[in-house]
Amino acid sequence: MSHIENDEAALIARAKSDPNSFGELYERYVDRIYNYIYHRVGSQYDAEELTARTFERALEHMGRYEDRGAPFSAWLYRIAHNQVANWHRDHSRRQRRVISLSELVQFIPQQGPDHWDEAGEEQAALKAAIRRLPPDRQLLLILKFSEELPNAQIGAIMGRSEGAIKSLYHRTLIALRKDLEKRGFWR
Repeated sequence: MSHIENDEAALIARAKSDPNSFGELYERYVDRIYNYIYHRVGSQYDAEELTARTFERALEHMGRYEDRGAPFSAWLYRIAHNQVANWHRDHSRRQRRVISLSELVQFIPQQGPDHWDEAGEEQAALKAAIRRLPPDRQLLLILKFSEELPNAQIGAIMGRSEGAIKSLYHRTLIALRKDLEKRGFWR
């Protein structure tokens, strides 16, 4: 076990009996959890609210946390995922939310302004194709590209094996390519 893992294990043990120690875990992970939630809801206000709820829930259930070989962050992402799913369910009748994927999709070419319109169309087409994917595939892309998590950690968050994540990723890329080909954006 590395020094960082030992340090985190000790911190988790302290946080189970001393809620004030939980603040260190909060500081360590708040930005990553916020970014994940923001990409799922597309609103700063809602992302802040859901991030706060995620950490409130984690603190509330800290005593029940068990190290099962996955990083502590996987447990936090699972809580955040559930908060986002509840939020989407609660908001689906009132309005349709667009997932912000601006950081996920960044392939504006380096050429001059006369090429920007074409790049803007391609970027918009890719964003639209991603939004047409099922929620689990959108989640996979956010965790892989925005959060830059390894497949094993993505699997822990999504409740799937590492092999299943690799397979889902491959099928997702194929689905995106077919969608873009159908709309004339893939050559």
